[in-house]
Amino acid sequence: MMNHRRRQAHKGKGPESDVVPLSMLGPQERGVVADLAGGRGLLCRMTALGFTPGAEVEVVQNFGRGPLIAEVRDARIALGRGEARRIYVRRSAQ
Repeated sequence: MMNHRRRQAHKGKGPESDVVPLSMLGPQERGVVADLAGGRGLLCRMTALGFTPGAEVEVVQNFGRGPLIAEVRDARIALGRGEARRIYVRRSAQ
């Protein structure tokens, strides 16, 4: 689980500045899972769905409200906004 200090590092400048919540990516943007934030239940669920550090993710649909649809490990997964905000990804070059 991510601590408060690391969460702030994701928002600042520096080597981790390209790490953003999955909810910030637009359609067809890709990233690599860098970290997960949340309790044990959420971490178990995200791991079971394939969102593990190092996994490649592509956003299929993100309207800014409602569910976000992402493709991870050849499966399309619908995530709630809260879940998508807790998955941190490093943006991939297009």
